[in-house]
Amino acid sequence: MEKSISFSDAIEIYRATKERPLPDVSYENLLEKYHPDYYQDSCVTLNVGVNKGEICHAQLAELLQADARIDEADLAGAPVVDTDLLVIGGGGAGCAAALTAAESGISVMLATKLRLGDSNTIMAEGGIQVSINKNDTPQQHFEDTIKSGHRQVENKLVAEMVMSAPDVVRWLIQQGMQFDLDEYGDLLTRQAGGTSVPRVAYFRDYTGLEMMRVLKEAVRSSSIEVLDYTPTVELLTNEDGHCTGAVLSSLQENRYKLVRAKAVVIATGGIGRLHINNFPTSNHFGATGDGLTLAYRLGAKLRDLDSFQYHPSGLAYPQHLSGSLVTEGVRSAGAYLLNAKGDRFIDELLPRDKVCAAIMRECAEGRGIDAGGGSKGVWLDTPGLELKSPGIFEARFPKLIKLGHKSGADPRKKPLLIYPTLHYQNGGVVIDEHGRTNVKGLYCVGEVSGGIHGRNRLMGNSLLEIICFGRRAGAHIAKNSSRISHGKITIEHLSRLRRELTLANMPMDKKCPILFPDYAKFETDSDYSGLHKNIKDLS
Repeated sequence: MEKSISFSDAIEIYRATKERPLPDVSYENLLEKYHPDYYQDSCVTLNVGVNKGEICHAQLAELLQADARIDEADLAGAPVVDTDLLVIGGGGAGCAAALTAAESGISVMLATKLRLGDSNTIMAEGGIQVSINKNDTPQQHFEDTIKSGHRQVENKLVAEMVMSAPDVVRWLIQQGMQFDLDEYGDLLTRQAGGTSVPRVAYFRDYTGLEMMRVLKEAVRSSSIEVLDYTPTVELLTNEDGHCTGAVLSSLQENRYKLVRAKAVVIATGGIGRLHINNFPTSNHFGATGDGLTLAYRLGAKLRDLDSFQYHPSGLAYPQHLSGSLVTEGVRSAGAYLLNAKGDRFIDELLPRDKVCAAIMRECAEGRGIDAGGGSKGVWLDTPGLELKSPGIFEARFPKLIKLGHKSGADPRKKPLLIYPTLHYQNGGVVIDEHGRTNVKGLYCVGEVSGGIHGRNRLMGNSLLEIICFGRRAGAHIAKNSSRISHGKITIEHLSRLRRELTLANMPMDKKCPILFPDYAKFETDSDYSGLHKNIKDLS
């Protein structure tokens, strides 16, 4: 890797201008040479489980092939409660599933590791894809999604998602969600990288936060029983291997609780806090891949375990804010990416994986900007955008202005140093159009599921996916709940797991799910005061 230009020299070279031409650049083998999914020796072959023999990223494989946190003795005397549906996860997907199921009158319990709403949903800034413009169709949305995902998608799931989009947005508006509108009261849309037309409806640059605001209010006003600070440490099964509930750990009470349920929805989100390939992350504090681990050891099939999305515009300086998300909406509005010499080097609205790889190429070939302390990146030309569209940041990107103040620079006056940040888990649990897995009684929705985005996700498809499939799972469970009885609850599947690990000569010292990143440094597994201390330190 060639030496980059210093931050001070690059800022001297930089000049804000309205327009910059895109030079003739080569995209040949860009992903293979620079995208982190292609790093050599980053993947291993799984030795146990339903995906045995398949390729998986080494850090994820360590979780999937770990021992459980509990055994039978840990559950002695633990109380048992019944519910029709247990939802694990308090983000957008979990709330959508819980609300839809509860509307039918069945009993619903929602358990979340942190507080209701603490999730990657609130980190989503760009918007939600919906084909509502005259020059757009669901077919175009379908084709854009498949092409961007390198055609490694489940077509039926993508078709269901794009066809549901108008109804999803209508439902969100009925819940009270706000969107930015034009002078006629119609939804404003912006273009996402890798799409053929503007299709992303949005609210400023905190669409996910606004979505989570209304979903939280709806859940709190419903009959749904919410258990905050209650992570799930294991799933429960019956003698046939069907999922029949879960073991919850109350961080406040420091004890386990068994929840017996007719169906379980896992909506635990992503894996960013594992810092795959040592990247910073935009993910929330609890994104540690719990759902993947729990589903896999129960026998749920996974897919695309070597593919992750690195968002091109993670803040790279100052270092204590490394990985903080700068919405793609800024590039959609016309902001350029510039190397240390002040030159554009990529079409800013190509798919995210190509833009990410191009940024890494600039840094690797000596055209990046070195901010010291290991921080490097390229410029996001925000002052140039303000010149082209005066007032655009106050009107559309107020969150970015606040982030700029935190970093000590007004983005309207100084460019932001950015570098790719670990953003999304492309793969996950294999599901059908109702969110069902191959394990009876177990559903997975949201980022924990796979097959919808292939090997690269489009901006705005995540917020659409979580509501689409969250609602579908909730409706399907409610419709079939009366036919299902509460079954026997056991953790017998852990005996099978441990036998398999032993026969494969796998280490047994790692215990999963890990619940929180290792730098949390809690005093104990259920250190509730330590949890609050660490969240405060990271905020």
